[in-house]
Amino acid sequence: MVEPVTRYLDHLRAERAASPHTLRAYRAELTGLSASLSPRPILAATTSDLRLWLAQGASAPSSLARRISCLKGFWRWAQREGLAARSPADRLRAPRVKPPLPRVLQVDEASRLAESPLRLRDRALIEVAYGSGLRVSELVALDVDDVDLTGRVILVRRGKGGKDRMVPLGASAAAAVAELLVERGGAAGALFQNRTGRRLSSRSAYTVVHESGRGEGFPDVHPHALRHSFATHLLSAGADIRSIQEMLGHASMSTTQRYTRLDLDTLQRAYRDAHPHARRRD
Repeated sequence: MVEPVTRYLDHLRAERAASPHTLRAYRAELTGLSASLSPRPILAATTSDLRLWLAQGASAPSSLARRISCLKGFWRWAQREGLAARSPADRLRAPRVKPPLPRVLQVDEASRLAESPLRLRDRALIEVAYGSGLRVSELVALDVDDVDLTGRVILVRRGKGGKDRMVPLGASAAAAVAELLVERGGAAGALFQNRTGRRLSSRSAYTVVHESGRGEGFPDVHPHALRHSFATHLLSAGADIRSIQEMLGHASMSTTQRYTRLDLDTLQRAYRDAHPHARRRD
């Protein structure tokens, strides 16, 4: 592999904590470009060279956008390192790629999914994921002390953007968490733990949801699909869009709403009136 590419991949691994998947994809793209330019070095590429190479590759908009992103990142790094005076990738324009919407479960499907796991931990995890709409990173970061079972709220610490927020906790989720804590003897620390007592990883949480979904005939379900279902079900049941926005921890949808903050009582009322699992069905 050419030396600048190796250095760039080392940079992504060490300083950007790039995933193995990203590293493999970028290695393949940059070594492919280098081979197409041989015997010229990769840093001698012109914008025309890049356009020709892109035209010979995958035509899907998402693939093209990924390749252009890779090129732009590589030359930005090369400029910072003093290896290139300018970037031939600057004039490349990536196609607009509309991200696909995650799968939305029906209410009865979400209930089946929550009831399907044999392990109490997994059932509690799915109930909280669907019942509070947390990101998977927020889900696995929860500590026992972050959950108020009496007030039925969750404190999400340092969510996206480093902001804390309070999120309602439905009765079904609260009951599942209470059972989990009884099983564990009420131990403090991470709410969701693996077999060794350590905090559950995001990858493991993904596997829990995905495997539970497969068992119920939903092979494409993952934690973000539960978050999306949470928002969709609240919206379809008439919950105020600003309440949903607040619970999800999203940035404001418009400039006029940027200053608007809702108090916890308002959020809990909107949640209680709209979420399917807000009240237990005994």
